[in-house]
Amino acid sequence: MRPPWARTERFTDLCTRCGACAESCPEGIIRRGDGGFPEVDFRRGECSFCAACAEPCPEPVFDRAAASPWTLAVRIGPSCLAINRVVCRSCRDACPESAIRFALAPGGVAVPVVEDDSCTGCGACLAACPADAVTLQPGPETAHAP
Repeated sequence: MRPPWARTERFTDLCTRCGACAESCPEGIIRRGDGGFPEVDFRRGECSFCAACAEPCPEPVFDRAAASPWTLAVRIGPSCLAINRVVCRSCRDACPESAIRFALAPGGVAVPVVEDDSCTGCGACLAACPADAVTLQPGPETAHAP
């Protein structure tokens, strides 16, 4: 997963792998990935969308004029503790946008429901999940921007 506002087209052609974006990230979530290209590691924390990664980049890799920093959708998998009838609300509690709620399901078990229109894809829920059940995947284009 590329840093926020990273251009999807020709990213590997434009990025020189200088590491300026990773060094500038105050959250410490950008690291060198495959081939030395910058990647976001949400296990380290969430993205605050401060744009500090884009500012020092000497190449036209970032598009700050884009409507949103990226289009990511949160998905919660079958290893979720709540889905497995263990009380857990870590993802909801960590979400700064309140995009995750818990809905009562048959049998009295509350299961997570993601409100895609509210989700910014910041990754706070992913880092907070004790069961590694939360993933961020390319999602639908939304009008919401942080």
